[in-house]
Amino acid sequence: MSDYTVINPATGETVASYPVATDAEIEGAIALAHSAYTSWARDAAVSERAALLRRVAELHRERREILADIIVREMGKTREGGLGEVDFAADIIEYYADNAEKFTADTPIDILGEGTAVIRRAPLGVLLGIMPWNFPYYQVARFAAPNIMNGNTIILKHAPQCPESAAAIEQMFVDAGFPGGTYVNVYATNEQAATIIADPRVQGVSLTGSERAGAAVAEVAGRHLKKVALELGGSDPFIVLSTDDLDSVAQMATDARLDNTGQSCNGAKRFIVVDSLYDEFLAKFSEKMAAASVGDPLEEDTVLGPLSSVAAAERLQEQIDTAVAQGARVVTGGKRDGAFFQPTVLTDVTRDMNVYGEELFGPAGVVYRVADEDAAIDLANDTTFGLGSYVFTTDAEQAERVANKIDAGMVYVNIVLADSPELPFGGVKRSGTAREMGSLATEEFVNKKLIRVA
Repeated sequence: MSDYTVINPATGETVASYPVATDAEIEGAIALAHSAYTSWARDAAVSERAALLRRVAELHRERREILADIIVREMGKTREGGLGEVDFAADIIEYYADNAEKFTADTPIDILGEGTAVIRRAPLGVLLGIMPWNFPYYQVARFAAPNIMNGNTIILKHAPQCPESAAAIEQMFVDAGFPGGTYVNVYATNEQAATIIADPRVQGVSLTGSERAGAAVAEVAGRHLKKVALELGGSDPFIVLSTDDLDSVAQMATDARLDNTGQSCNGAKRFIVVDSLYDEFLAKFSEKMAAASVGDPLEEDTVLGPLSSVAAAERLQEQIDTAVAQGARVVTGGKRDGAFFQPTVLTDVTRDMNVYGEELFGPAGVVYRVADEDAAIDLANDTTFGLGSYVFTTDAEQAERVANKIDAGMVYVNIVLADSPELPFGGVKRSGTAREMGSLATEEFVNKKLIRVA
């Protein structure tokens, strides 16, 4: 069986398989992407690249129903979630098309001597993207759009369970009118990905995925002195310090934990609540989690579809079972049925338990009781991750103070699910080394060239 196989996690049905690329096909993909860079992308007018990107965004919207159905089959996303993801991917691509002239413009420098100096952003060349299965369109859009806008070309290795969406994305770039090789999809093995990174025609690699995958890719990239951008896992804290509407906060906590069936790196996973609000928050949060509908991802009212695979559900079950064996308490949920998993709330987790330092990649969260603001910050930062975070308080000064002290790449105050194309995404510590989306994404893979004229 091919590694690139669509197995519908809701039914267990094997839908389709795609052959892994041959070594000759990998060489052809690199040559094609390099040729597109040297013959077109590098020297094409920014307006031309932007116009073609805008057409890719339009094609996402025109094909949104078909594209959404593909990822329901591939990784079990609810259909409503799939439609929303396609729309968001289109928004991201359009954002870079709309702002291409601004983002690629020279930056003048005030110099001490006579003459002029500017920083000019020049493309690097061929880039490899290694993308995950949890957001098949959104993850690709936030990597590919700013880099193609800059004049780079893309080789894209998608997750092995996403061959249909991978092909559909490539087809949209072709149908939009991009020259062949600007965006190339490859069904590559991990070993072939290492070969691509090592090739001198390839100038960098971006990976979104697990810590293990990030470490492996960074090792290969470092050995060949290639720029690497990593977007990895997270165990985001959701800190509740004060509120005038605890029911609303509990609903936002539920939404933040169950988005994408809990399979989001920046989903809230650790709920840290001050003592005075803890009991009531736990009751409300557990009730709302338990009420979330689990079922057919094609049904409109389904909140939680299956996890991406039976193996993913089994891993989560093992984490929950280990936590309980070590002394944690399951307030609600805790069991799987095939690839489906009940919304789960854990309490009584202590620092010596495995789950304290793990990422729960599914519809499960841990609720902690803390005495005060300082204890909340200490617990929030006591993790190897540093991706996102959420702070709920009615005190504006406290919000500013806590946001400054949290070790994370993103802090959202009194709001969840607020990602937007103009807002940078990324983390610190073991959550990654780069930023995607917003203007910062345009700075990752460019030559910031100084041009000094006397």
